[in-house]
Amino acid sequence: MTDPNALQIGALVAAALLVGVSKTAVSGVGAISVAVFAAVLPAKQSTGALLPLLLVGDVLAVSAYRRHADWSALLRLLPSVAVGVLLGAVFVARVDDAVMRRTIGVLLLTIVAHHLWQHRRTRTASNGRTDAADAPKVRTRTDCGTASPGAPPPRAQHGRALLFGLVAGFATMVANAGGPAMSLYLLSAGFTMLGFLGTAAWFFLIVNLVKVPFSVGLGLIDADALALDALLVLAVPVGAFLGRAAVHRIDQALFERLVLVFTALSSVNLLR
Repeated sequence: MTDPNALQIGALVAAALLVGVSKTAVSGVGAISVAVFAAVLPAKQSTGALLPLLLVGDVLAVSAYRRHADWSALLRLLPSVAVGVLLGAVFVARVDDAVMRRTIGVLLLTIVAHHLWQHRRTRTASNGRTDAADAPKVRTRTDCGTASPGAPPPRAQHGRALLFGLVAGFATMVANAGGPAMSLYLLSAGFTMLGFLGTAAWFFLIVNLVKVPFSVGLGLIDADALALDALLVLAVPVGAFLGRAAVHRIDQALFERLVLVFTALSSVNLLR
């Protein structure tokens, strides 16, 4: 692994801070961490260096939002995610850094475009539902992990779980970039903020633990990566604290917009 200079170390510290923020507040900023690590380090090495920091953030997120998870949604996702992780491991073993970055960028932009199209179609069908979603929300049982009344029917949920699970598993194995796919799945399923954060927290703790043996076997996590992580790890709980302090001040409509904007910006950067 190439030794980063002081400016690059500063960028990596900021990226580690955003890992914490992404786990406890705005999930979409996690894609910025992926992009920064890939800009400073070779793409494959960046994946190995970032994974242990993500696991630290996952533990903090689960401790904060563990009661808000929707386990039925997780069980729908995990089988297709497992297939996606296996496909991603094969892909990492066979391609170079440039192909890996660009593939993830294209996947994420495609997901953003799909979500925007779906959201526009829903608004056209029911302007009243959109107005209700943009209004200030009273916390109900939907914040304990259950999808909101506007969620799609069960058959559509299973179809989305298959698609988004494959993409999330593949993207998270290839570049720790499964966050945007998971975020867009939860948004499309009608989750509110706390349900979103709790379900995502458990999802990524489970999936990132599963990825560890694959990453070690592929040489993505090594002694150099762990030494770099030792310099950066304290920034993750600082970011998690800042994110948790801010999350209750972000309304649902702004939350969804931030997820989409940060996902799109970070995806474009991966196409370079």
